[in-house]
Amino acid sequence: MQIRKLHLATKWFGKIVPSNLKGKKKSSQEWLTRQLNDPYVERAKIMNYRCRSAFKLLEIDQKYSLIQPGSTVIDCGAAPGSWSQLAVKHSNADGSKHGMPKGMVIGIDLLQIYPIEHATLLGNSDFTKPETQNKIRSLLGERRIDCVLSDMAPNATGVRSLDQENIITLCYAVLRFAILMSSSKASLLMKVWDNSEVVTLEKNMQKYYTHVKRIKPKASRDDSAENFLLGRGFVGIER
Repeated sequence: MQIRKLHLATKWFGKIVPSNLKGKKKSSQEWLTRQLNDPYVERAKIMNYRCRSAFKLLEIDQKYSLIQPGSTVIDCGAAPGSWSQLAVKHSNADGSKHGMPKGMVIGIDLLQIYPIEHATLLGNSDFTKPETQNKIRSLLGERRIDCVLSDMAPNATGVRSLDQENIITLCYAVLRFAILMSSSKASLLMKVWDNSEVVTLEKNMQKYYTHVKRIKPKASRDDSAENFLLGRGFVGIER
């Protein structure tokens, strides 16, 4: 009997190198190599998370307790859905914590999102559009939001200054919605890329949240300009 062997990768001085790189661009080769050597990618598969970014939110939530049973959570830039998966569990939207209040999770993304049980997902939807935000308001009904999450990032243009401007624009769209729709003491977590405008954004958040902090979770890659701005203790518009 012939035994077929499948060689996906080989090790070279302790580093896994994929063997199917022929004909691929350098950037694609680097991405494949990085994925194979990323422990969070493997852990995400084992724990049934849709992608490695789950561990960024998991670390932040474990430290700051952003999502509690009964929390209403909005997940902006939700695809492929790992943050919404966590939000469903932590908010008890699935009712798994018996005797605890059930939360609500709404995920939004420009891309299609495969269904997540006990979450309401708005795929193929632009969060920045008024019609999308009105749809969210309709789904919320009388509820106010306890936690707004945003892992949104614009499609990279390759022009650094333009990419930075675009992600800041997204952040302000999320901040405005959070200010209008959040409950007292609510939280806001947004992804940013390091640039000079982040300091101004941070100061603007401080007008509405008692605690504002910049965070780089361990699951964020060292070579990434990615950070997260966390606002806790929403105090409302009057301030």
